[in-house]
Amino acid sequence: MALVTTKEMFKKAYEGNYSIGAFNINNMEILQGVVNACKTKNSAVILQVSKGAMKYAGPGYLKSMVDAAIADTGIDIALHLDHGPDLETVIEAIDAGFTSVMIDGSHLDYDENVKVTKEVVEYAHARGVVVEAELGILAGVEDDVSSDVHVYTHPDEAVDFVKQTGVDSLAIAIGTSHGAFKFAGEPELKFDILQEIQDKLPGFPIVLHGASAVSQEHVKICNDFGGDIQGASGIPEDMLRKASSMAVCKINMDTDLRLALTSAIRKFLAENPSEFDPRGYLGAGRAEIEKLVEYKIDNVLGSANSMDK
Repeated sequence: MALVTTKEMFKKAYEGNYSIGAFNINNMEILQGVVNACKTKNSAVILQVSKGAMKYAGPGYLKSMVDAAIADTGIDIALHLDHGPDLETVIEAIDAGFTSVMIDGSHLDYDENVKVTKEVVEYAHARGVVVEAELGILAGVEDDVSSDVHVYTHPDEAVDFVKQTGVDSLAIAIGTSHGAFKFAGEPELKFDILQEIQDKLPGFPIVLHGASAVSQEHVKICNDFGGDIQGASGIPEDMLRKASSMAVCKINMDTDLRLALTSAIRKFLAENPSEFDPRGYLGAGRAEIEKLVEYKIDNVLGSANSMDK
């Protein structure tokens, strides 16, 4: 129905024990696949844009496509800056009409993270925009974000950080990671850390980054049709569903969309070698993303019919 902030979305999600999906968009087909699925499932959604996506597509183009999606679907959409590296990028996103921004100071020392985050909160709140920050470090590589180490979030620091900065939501590190290669051994999420943070910050929305399940079906299709993706693994969906029934109100998924799109395109081109109309292979990718997001809403997020809640 509108371009909104995440405030009301998260309040409903927290009280309803579900999460809102935050899906990274880079072009029209990805956006359409996501919002078509959300319309079918009557689910609110967060469309998020990284600095790399802003550079690739242009913030004005992305904002205009989101406006068109709202008019076409009638669902509530928040347009979010993912992993904003600095105030300059945050300002660019806000000026373009984004309703939510993330400042990622997780790579800084604690006091500097607090300082930078407070600056962003003051700027954004004065313009009616909500702010997400991050505490703790996720390992892995995705888009412009990379780290070789993982540092779990300390619950007491999370409490202090929220109080000092005034952020509206907080991304924490409990074992998820960026990219398609999340675990070398058995997957594990630190639900004890999540529970302690939930107990110490009752009602406060928590965010999980790096939360793609990395569908082995899509990996296999990619590899069957010329790809070389070896050893990819993601977060088990039952763990994500458990997190979404707790304080986690936003779950980020990017890798899953990339794999769905790429697998469908590879398969289409291999099976239709004389085709060169991009509407054919991009349409196949869009359809696969739509199918994936519907599945995520039902089996991971639990956000179906959240527009009516």
